[in-house]
Amino acid sequence: MIYRVRSRFLALAVAAFAPWVSAQTNVAPAVPPVIETRHSELGISDWLLRMHEASRKRAYIGTFVVSSGSSMSSARIWHVCDGDLQMERVESLSGAPRSTFRRNEQVITFLPESKTALSETRESLGLFPDLLKAADSSIEQFYGAKQTGSERVAGFDADVVVLQPKDGLRFGYRVWSEKRSGLVVKLQTLDVDGRVVEQAAFSELQLDAPVSMGKLTQMMANTEGYRVEKPELVKTTAIAEGWTMKSPVAGFKSMSCYKRPVSAPDGANPESTMQWIFSDGLASVSLFVEAFDRRRHVHEGSMTMGATNTMTRRLTDKTGDWWLTVVGEVPRNTMIAFSQGLERKK
Repeated sequence: MIYRVRSRFLALAVAAFAPWVSAQTNVAPAVPPVIETRHSELGISDWLLRMHEASRKRAYIGTFVVSSGSSMSSARIWHVCDGDLQMERVESLSGAPRSTFRRNEQVITFLPESKTALSETRESLGLFPDLLKAADSSIEQFYGAKQTGSERVAGFDADVVVLQPKDGLRFGYRVWSEKRSGLVVKLQTLDVDGRVVEQAAFSELQLDAPVSMGKLTQMMANTEGYRVEKPELVKTTAIAEGWTMKSPVAGFKSMSCYKRPVSAPDGANPESTMQWIFSDGLASVSLFVEAFDRRRHVHEGSMTMGATNTMTRRLTDKTGDWWLTVVGEVPRNTMIAFSQGLERKK
């Protein structure tokens, strides 16, 4: 859970949409120095820009805790930056041992129990700040921002801002950002009734910490004793794969599409799974589509874990049978809209 929620935490700090991936190019101009009397006048774009700049420019070390219901997990984080170069180390403190290193778009995850290292390139999708600068930006159309006070988190004074959705297709967020820098130090995800469904926060944080980029680079490159695996991802388009959204979901734009080979269990020719990613600038939804396999695809249904919903269903048309898995940090009715809107075109 820590990795999924950390990605949303960074997305709202506007560092990225996926784990450990930060925006590195076409960065919006820095927000002017914060003057407390002006905070009440800031709109959602201003708050997001401020958080984005803080996430890019500050070096820090901290312990990050995620809770949802009776579940709790934590990780230790080291983050450093040098201009457009961002580097991060995340060490799990609960669950299976796991270390993730990110150097801009290059990500490697070490799994000590299996002695496996997963090496990936995770491109930034330009969700932010490019989305705010785009002519068709809809973040302000679907969200509003309101400062509701200030509190202390991990020893730092923080502004409390509520990012309120304007419809029932997305969750709301309560965000604590450190007053001087704007760095997000705590995040709550709120359902359509305003209830907290998931919470993430630094329990301990050192700002402007002496993090060595050289040392992190050496640790990231040291794969001795590990089997390095590089998952295959092929960039494509949904149309090229024969799919379209007959009924677009308001506010969500197609961001990227990939297909990845999947080995058949009986040794037959490998098939592929398509992942089609959508975002409204804060929340993201992924559609995974693969050929239906009655041995593996048994039960249609839905599942909720914290703020993340998962839905599976079988699709049938003249070209055959397909299995759809929808995963998103959005309400269930949004998941249904995506599952019903997907259509086969070939």
